[in-house]
Amino acid sequence: MQVQLIKFMEKALKMSRELQGYTLREPIGVAGHIIPWNFPSSMFFMMSAPALAAGCTMIVKPAEQTPLSALFYADLANKAGVPAGVLNVITGYGPTAGAAIASHMDVDKVCFTGSTEVGRKIMQAAATSNLKQVSLELGGKSPLLIFDDADVDKAADLALLGILYNKGEICVASSRVFVQEGIYDEFVKKLKEKAKDWVVGDPFDPRSRQGPQVDKQQFDKILSYIEHGKREGATLLTGGKPIGKTGYFIEPTVFTDVKEDMMIATDEIFGPVMSLMKFETIEEAIKKANNTKYGLAAGIVTKNLDVANTVSRSIRAGTIWINCYFGFDRDCSYGGYKMSGFGRHLGLEALHKFLQVKSVVTPIYNSPWL
Repeated sequence: MQVQLIKFMEKALKMSRELQGYTLREPIGVAGHIIPWNFPSSMFFMMSAPALAAGCTMIVKPAEQTPLSALFYADLANKAGVPAGVLNVITGYGPTAGAAIASHMDVDKVCFTGSTEVGRKIMQAAATSNLKQVSLELGGKSPLLIFDDADVDKAADLALLGILYNKGEICVASSRVFVQEGIYDEFVKKLKEKAKDWVVGDPFDPRSRQGPQVDKQQFDKILSYIEHGKREGATLLTGGKPIGKTGYFIEPTVFTDVKEDMMIATDEIFGPVMSLMKFETIEEAIKKANNTKYGLAAGIVTKNLDVANTVSRSIRAGTIWINCYFGFDRDCSYGGYKMSGFGRHLGLEALHKFLQVKSVVTPIYNSPWL
């Protein structure tokens, strides 16, 4: 069974000469999806659903740490009647299977979610093969700005959620928290109390709010950054140690007295480690928030609408949350600025990235252009 290519009539064009014209949006062709290990189910659908809706065929490569869900969903797609060859899953490692997708001459677009380092390699492979289109959703070091008028109790809850959700293994984690000086001391006290009450343990236990890191490599990486923070002179407010003798559990970790050039404030740790810093003015907060090579997301906590509007328009990031965090919705696209990549997930933008625009022009009858 062959898949019929979908052609979307975009719009008729108002031509300046005796010509008739319109544009089409057509499926880009074969899409290659390279998805990460931290959200294997969500990312599978966020990448494959718009490609399928656009009429594309695809190859999905899950991360080597988490291949089973993608294989299961491919089997479900087959049982649901998706034609053979439309949704294909190939397992393997990045340097082999992932590199083959990025460099293949018959793949028309590659979508990658992961580190900035690997994102560069994806772009290089696309450039040296068939100049396939690329969408990248890469690293982040997202700021959370908490202003003096914020409810301190709720702000502390948001700050912990922003860094501890999914054990901090999420690209939009609010790992840099900036608090205005008027409530800073009160916020630090409240945050420390709440962090100590955060339950870390078996993710199948309903009392647990934080499970283990994905593997030993990530576990060791996070602990090494915690040691870097201590050596660089940051103050360990709470946490900083492994939990138990089995599994890869790490205490919720908060550093104060963090300077912006410290490794814990500049590098994406991808773990439950927060860098807490102070600011005085709105202008200073904006400058500190933008002082990063990344630009994936940011959060703002304030009751002042003018402050919220000013700051949200000034921060160079693809998603801004005001008085909430992780507020994703299917119609609200997200993606990065700067070294956090380009291209968008969700919303119409996600559909459009799998469509090519074609202009069709023909002369009007008896036109001199005939």
